[in-house]
Amino acid sequence: MTRWASIVIARKWRVFAFAVLIVTVCGVWGTGVFSKLSTGGYIDPASDSAQVAEIIDRNFGQQHPDIVAIYTPPEGKTVADIEQKVTSVLDRFAAENLTRSVSSYWTATPPGKGLLLSEDGTKAAAAIILAPDPRSAMADFNQLLPQLEVDGVDVEFAGGSVVGQAFNHQLQKDLIRAEAIALPITLVLLVFIFGGLTAAAVPVLVGILAVLGALATLRVLTMFTEVSSFAINVASLIGLGLAIDYGLFVVSRFREELESGSTPHEAARRTILTAGRTVMFSGLLLICAFAGMLVYPQAVIRSLGFGAIAAVTSAAVLTLTAVPALLAILGHRINSLTWRTNAAQRGEVRARRFWGGVVTRVMRRPIAFAVIIISGLLVLAAPLGGATLGEVTYTALPAGDPARTAMETLATEFPATGEGATVILRGTDGAPPTPADTTTVISAASRVDGITQALVVATRDDVVAMQALYAGDVGSDRASAAVDELRAIAAPEGTQLLVGGGQAMVDDGNAAIVRWLPIMVAIMVGSTLVLLFLAFGSVVLPIKAVAMAGLSLAATFGVLTWVFEQGNGAALLGVSPSPLEATFVVLILAVVFGLSTDYEVFLMSRMVEARAEGATTEEAVRFGAEHTGRVVTAAALLLIVVTGAFTASGLSIMRFLGVGMILALIIDATVVRMLLVPSLVKLMGEANWWAPAWMTRIHARFGIGHGREIETSHHRVKTSISS
Repeated sequence: MTRWASIVIARKWRVFAFAVLIVTVCGVWGTGVFSKLSTGGYIDPASDSAQVAEIIDRNFGQQHPDIVAIYTPPEGKTVADIEQKVTSVLDRFAAENLTRSVSSYWTATPPGKGLLLSEDGTKAAAAIILAPDPRSAMADFNQLLPQLEVDGVDVEFAGGSVVGQAFNHQLQKDLIRAEAIALPITLVLLVFIFGGLTAAAVPVLVGILAVLGALATLRVLTMFTEVSSFAINVASLIGLGLAIDYGLFVVSRFREELESGSTPHEAARRTILTAGRTVMFSGLLLICAFAGMLVYPQAVIRSLGFGAIAAVTSAAVLTLTAVPALLAILGHRINSLTWRTNAAQRGEVRARRFWGGVVTRVMRRPIAFAVIIISGLLVLAAPLGGATLGEVTYTALPAGDPARTAMETLATEFPATGEGATVILRGTDGAPPTPADTTTVISAASRVDGITQALVVATRDDVVAMQALYAGDVGSDRASAAVDELRAIAAPEGTQLLVGGGQAMVDDGNAAIVRWLPIMVAIMVGSTLVLLFLAFGSVVLPIKAVAMAGLSLAATFGVLTWVFEQGNGAALLGVSPSPLEATFVVLILAVVFGLSTDYEVFLMSRMVEARAEGATTEEAVRFGAEHTGRVVTAAALLLIVVTGAFTASGLSIMRFLGVGMILALIIDATVVRMLLVPSLVKLMGEANWWAPAWMTRIHARFGIGHGREIETSHHRVKTSISS
């Protein structure tokens, strides 16, 4: 870090210009990532349902249409009257585009013909399967739908690819709108926090550059692996929010060093060695937290991890290059463009006085504060015991969205399309199942509660494909139970029985999330414990940090369950009560855990700095709170603004993410970090800094703590403690 600080300060103009130029160019190129994103990735490739999908596709071709066009004749006309106009349009579409099949009510044969007519006979549908892969044509997908329109006939478009494109389009709109909302508000808040426009502009600049850098990284990743469209919003949210947080922390430290009498170059150098080291360490912690998401088999969860890691890396690298170089260039001009002389200094004095007073009162009654806060958080966490996991469906789209409306039409007016489980029976020795084997399975499947009938839909070589149709009033819970019962059917001798379909895929995906969750948590907790020990040389502080993060998470998910699943206040958010979407539960878990330990690092780094100067535990707590209270709460406020912009999303799952982040930040940055942590540190006293002798020797040799390179700031620290 010392060597790096010298390089950045000595070549400040070149470092700043190079960092901005490279990130801008790469970011512009990275905006091309939107056309390369996937809308799938929810399936566990090793699951039974994935095997069923692969067997069906290999033997019989894709069965689920990418586009379902629903045609409604004009008033006074019937579906028979529009046959010629519609079929001619469909024939032309098939001739001009790559398709596997185009089937409509007018061209299909029984029993498929009946599936494409509404129950009341007033609407007819066409099912279109694209070739070779609909994802490869996603960028041009919007050009396909107008080709299926018929003059004088109302048409709605449903289907998997239509819904996926609707999600992708909505996410892009959300990204633009969120940044358009968040950036101006953030800049105004930063002006008031910093007391000047120049200082406020630095974190905002870094935030914009961090998002561009993350987009470039994600585009590179699309060349090697599947990346979900949700990764863009996560990268934007975390990149913008975290870069602003880091910028706030670094700029605050730089101004603090200037106030102590340092020259701009020396202040920038000390900022890198102290705040810069903390940012580097914080970024490493967050990367480890998000790395736990990469163990999951589902591509969508790995994509969220990719997006988060790309954002953290971009924010941290820019904060360690462009920011200190720019600060060295600006020098004392960092305090320019203010409405009042010494506005920033006055604000800092008030903040230190306020947080010093708060912490002093907390440490006078540490037991009372600890008991009340922990009890309150456990009460908030109570609803978590009844939480269940759900899925992302078309209902996550905003009400009135054309794709959602069409899917609702398909579900309510074409119920004969038959939601059901796909049952595969195949021979294990290469011989096909006998008719008696097939009859046995169909008979057993028909007796399953929630299944109305089971029938053979296709046979080829040694594979028999059957469909077990759900009853019309069967909900997801009963359908899930039906899948379990179907899988419990004993396969006839010499055969293998597999069950797939939509509900089975959801169940298998959620089961994979639950199965891999302990591994993810172990990676997050293990890496956090090791890194915090290497940073602070204490065994107690890392354990306390992990426990506080766990408490924040429990309270956050308890409130989310109470609102989003149990429905309390859900109407105010414009969402329908439903099980928690499993993919975003994993994301919030990683983000909240990472930010919780991140704020802990900000706070504890200043406490350890004071402790290194011989301060008592109580003095160290007060010093840490006084010098980080404003930064931590302001950082949380700014991240709430960025996150809050996503609560305006048309997608209910993005509102779930936004509300979850806001709750977690309010709980963690104020109640836990500035009240509960000081009370617990006070209660534990000298035990906070304890470690066995052999671990102390390890820390002395491999530690990455702050104490080694902050000696130039010690006089100011000692003076601040004394005052």
